[in-house]
Amino acid sequence: MSGSVIELGMVATALSLVLAIVCIAASIYGASTQQPVFNQVARQALLANFVLVTLGCFTVVWSFVQNDFSVAYVAQNSNTHLPLIYRLTALWGAHEGSLLLWLWFLTLYSALVVLFHWKTHPRSMPYVMATLAAVQVGFQVLILFLSSPFTELIPAPAEGRELNPLLQDPGLIIHPPMLYLGYVGFVVPFAFAVAALIRGNAGAEWVVATRRWTLFAWLALTSGIMLGGYWAYYELGWGGYWAWDPVENASLMPWLTGTALLHSIMAQENRNLFRSWNAFLAITTFALSLLGTFLVRSGVLTSVHAFAVDPTRGTYLLAFLGIVTLGGFGLLIFRADTLRSNARLDGSLSRESTLLFNNLFLVVATATVFLGTLYPLAVEVMADERITVAAPYFNKTVLPIMVAIVWLMAIGPVVPWRKSNLTRLRKLMAGPICAALVCLLTGWFFGVRALLPLLALAGIGCVLASIALDTWRSTKARIDISGKSWFAGLIATALWNRRRYGGFIVHLGVTIVVFGILASGLFQETKTVAVAPGEQFKIGAYTLTFDGLEQVQGPNWAALQANVQVFSGPDDAGLMQPQRRTYPRGGMTTTESAIRSTFSGDLYLVVGEELGGGRASLRAYFIPLVGWIWVGWLVMIVGSLFALSQARTYAAPARTAPDVAEAANP
Repeated sequence: MSGSVIELGMVATALSLVLAIVCIAASIYGASTQQPVFNQVARQALLANFVLVTLGCFTVVWSFVQNDFSVAYVAQNSNTHLPLIYRLTALWGAHEGSLLLWLWFLTLYSALVVLFHWKTHPRSMPYVMATLAAVQVGFQVLILFLSSPFTELIPAPAEGRELNPLLQDPGLIIHPPMLYLGYVGFVVPFAFAVAALIRGNAGAEWVVATRRWTLFAWLALTSGIMLGGYWAYYELGWGGYWAWDPVENASLMPWLTGTALLHSIMAQENRNLFRSWNAFLAITTFALSLLGTFLVRSGVLTSVHAFAVDPTRGTYLLAFLGIVTLGGFGLLIFRADTLRSNARLDGSLSRESTLLFNNLFLVVATATVFLGTLYPLAVEVMADERITVAAPYFNKTVLPIMVAIVWLMAIGPVVPWRKSNLTRLRKLMAGPICAALVCLLTGWFFGVRALLPLLALAGIGCVLASIALDTWRSTKARIDISGKSWFAGLIATALWNRRRYGGFIVHLGVTIVVFGILASGLFQETKTVAVAPGEQFKIGAYTLTFDGLEQVQGPNWAALQANVQVFSGPDDAGLMQPQRRTYPRGGMTTTESAIRSTFSGDLYLVVGEELGGGRASLRAYFIPLVGWIWVGWLVMIVGSLFALSQARTYAAPARTAPDVAEAANP
């Protein structure tokens, strides 16, 4: 019975490949012959593919739940001792299943696109569907012929191996799906950009159609990155959350270009500017999402995140990435004449100019990360020599760019469209500059002497004051007209333009994250001690007493646990119990840190080796205000959701003749 279930999943996925090919053919033929029935066939094929791939995913999950070791993927990544929650989520715990999850999200986005935009963009829809189906084909071929989670073992082993112990953590449940939700989500602006280029109508309509999709994908990718950082923080036992690991960088690059796209589409909506640039960013962002998939699954990089070392799969993924990238950029070059616009920048002191500089900094940061991540690969291929580009390179090259972007966050939203002048700009920025000076002096008072952190602190103050003053001016103008109270006026102002004030909330969240990063990095305290039972040591404002070691047994692991009593001044702050877990089936050891979080910072404990005689090695960190990083992320979620709640519109203030035609007769 189990064999028939997994075979059903393979058949369903194979049928989805056939339907994706049918979708491509029907969409292209329907568009070229103007026969709507073929577009209907393509639409139904995409909707059916979501059902078929869902069925394929279900059969794999069911095989894990049933401990069906006749399925090779299950036998390699599970056993009868694995807790049920990890058997339910082991689908994306290794190479083959993670690709299937990627495909499932792709079919989900494809189905939602045809449901939401079938009536609003019927002229673009055939090309959008063909693009989405073509990407589906790329992953379906990979899954069915090179990385199948449906392969069966004859005879079946009596017991399976082990899911990677690092993945036996609640982080597995949410981090990979959220990351993929962001990665795959950028296929929607990519598909609409390709459709606009094929049609020769690259005006504002496609960016208006995809701005919410872009924001949602950006939010999901942001959340995936932040969840991954928190997972690394408490699981890996090194007291950090970002190590410039190559695969971390792979997720950062599409985030940077996606952020640039979110900002630059405002210029195309409002002024019909940056038409070719936005198409470039849409293609680049999705290509970088595919690059992240290639880096994780090809085995070309050594990383805690890497899933596979397989040259065949890597070669296929590289070829697929090349087709998408060269095809997208080739179409962009071929259709360059359709991207010209009569709109021009009216002045250097304008919101358009700040958006341009914002994009410039973000793309330069992306290129810098790209170079530092892939340069070692190029050297290894060409010179057969292994080199490492480590954190100092990224800290010295990327962080100054990010500080500049923080300053632009203060200036950009308050500068008017088209043009301004120095007198008006000085008036608008006088208060924020004063706030920046106050924050800079405050940082100096607390012992910050390095230039970059001082500039970052000043930028944070400038952003906060800029948001506060802009909101105050808008609210005051509204209550002067309506006579409402301040609170009612503030709510009405925010609801009137949710995109703008949602963006302000996101910027507020970014400043909180930056502040948390600065404080936790500048004032972190670390101590490594060898202690016997009853001995004490101090770190930060805490006194820690080591009570001894004990053995703890889990469902599929055994742990050496340290019991440490914590005192904050004279007060008992509780017991902390860091562990070193050993997984007998896989022979791996993991670190389980113990963390005590407060408003002022985290006390972070890691237990090392047993030293004999009941003594143990302990590593302790006091990390000030690190929790503000996660608080800032939650604020960013609130701001993004608030911006997404604004009603959908399809008209753009500044449009060309083809745009007007699309809106009038879509």
